[in-house]
Amino acid sequence: MQENQDTSFFQVEKILDKKIAIIFLNRPEARNSMDWRFWSGLPIVVDELEKDDNINVIIIAAKGKSFSLGLDLVEFNERFQDIIQGKIADERKKFHELILQMQEGFRKIMQSQKVYIAAVHKHCIGGGLDLIAACDIRVGCKNAIVSLRETKVGIVADMCSLNRLPFIIGYGATKMMAFTGRDFTGEECYQMGLFEKLVEKEEDLLPETIKIAEEIAANPPIVIAGIKYLLNYMESHNTFEGMQYVALWNATYLDSADFRKIMEKFMQKLKR
Repeated sequence: MQENQDTSFFQVEKILDKKIAIIFLNRPEARNSMDWRFWSGLPIVVDELEKDDNINVIIIAAKGKSFSLGLDLVEFNERFQDIIQGKIADERKKFHELILQMQEGFRKIMQSQKVYIAAVHKHCIGGGLDLIAACDIRVGCKNAIVSLRETKVGIVADMCSLNRLPFIIGYGATKMMAFTGRDFTGEECYQMGLFEKLVEKEEDLLPETIKIAEEIAANPPIVIAGIKYLLNYMESHNTFEGMQYVALWNATYLDSADFRKIMEKFMQKLKR
């Protein structure tokens, strides 16, 4: 399948003095439903930010009335109907490869050395929930409406929600969302731990998210990367294995330029 280099679904803004970038979902006329430009463009946008040493934290937010209604089912069916309804193994293989290609942007977010924070308002449905589940932190507005809606359209969610949510909200809450496919309010999402912070008003959502991003971005990036690597590692390893992993990490990376600067300032304070 030929790669589409179109990133017009997204609008990227950088706040360089704060080491923060904001990726806006920018299809407001369709409530940011995810057409092919989203799936093909997200890996490209993430790769570009990953290469930018001036950016430590990325916020994912959305223009318009909703965060995202998820997969644009009509466009997807029109574009890939022949693959979806393939009758022989060769055609089913193409569908399998398509799903893996669509997962790529989410994999890159999860494997990134940088921190991703989702800022969620109004509808966050299906693929929208996959996107915020791939992020490290989620800030939600009280008006949020979140749903693992795939159940109601006959799909087993395959982008990452079912894989990530048990580690974020627990297996019980994940099963409640997945089995019912119903809408959950912003307050419910905060109570179950999907949102780490809840804001009352939509106009406060991005400023509050930027405050969190600033606090994180001010820390040494090599340390933040190590923390993220370890937490991802712990999703599939036990405590003892995790302790061995972090010991190896620090033995390799602890003595960084940032660490030396911090220690120098600390020693100067002691001498006063």
